[in-house]
Amino acid sequence: MSNDRQNRAARAEQMRKEREKADRKQRNLITVGIVVVVIALIAVGGYGINAASKANEKEDKVVQPANATKDFGIVYDAAAAGATPPADAKPVSVEVYEDFQCPICRSFEEQSGDFLRQQVASGAVTVTYRPFSFLDDTGGSPNDYSKRSTSAALCALDKGGVADYIKVHDYLYANQPDEGTPGPENAALAKAIDGLGISGVDSCVKTEKFVPWVKKARTTASDSDRKVDSTPTVYVGGKAVENPSPQGLQAAIDAAKAA
Repeated sequence: MSNDRQNRAARAEQMRKEREKADRKQRNLITVGIVVVVIALIAVGGYGINAASKANEKEDKVVQPANATKDFGIVYDAAAAGATPPADAKPVSVEVYEDFQCPICRSFEEQSGDFLRQQVASGAVTVTYRPFSFLDDTGGSPNDYSKRSTSAALCALDKGGVADYIKVHDYLYANQPDEGTPGPENAALAKAIDGLGISGVDSCVKTEKFVPWVKKARTTASDSDRKVDSTPTVYVGGKAVENPSPQGLQAAIDAAKAA
């Protein structure tokens, strides 16, 4: 009888040890599984962060268009206008911050554009256009037309020079969509530019190649001493012009020459 109890006790102890061993094995397997899952999640997360970082880096890569200045300007002078001014001409600097989606910019072009072109051709001024595409962010366009159209114009500048940029510049104002409405998509912009006799910009326009440059141009102007925050903003001889009508511009040009 005593032996039976001892045997049962021994079997019970053996079974207890086996259960503990099985429990330890199960816990170890669970622990290993958790570690594997955590490592996998870290790896996936790291890959995602790296991929996102590379995507952002690609998206934000600023490529400067050929024929643009390092301070985000497009200089329209007598040579770009195909004119030969007097040899002693000393042109006054005119700078125009503009947004192709801006109705007031279009009004400015309608009112003063021809005057400025005449002044450029005569050698009286050089005009530096400074893209300031901000209306996408204030409800001016639901499909980023402001930045995309500027990038498209810069594609023409990059490919053919300032004269081609001016062609697209004038076309965009003449065909400006109503503020708050979607503008033409990239394929339509590329087709319109080709219709102006400017070829070879299809891929540039459709990939929005210069949008990062456009964004950088805006932040640079906003953060500068001038604190640009609206369009059109016009400077003549380095001084802001409150009345950029032909009369106001002429007065500012005369004052700059006198100074």
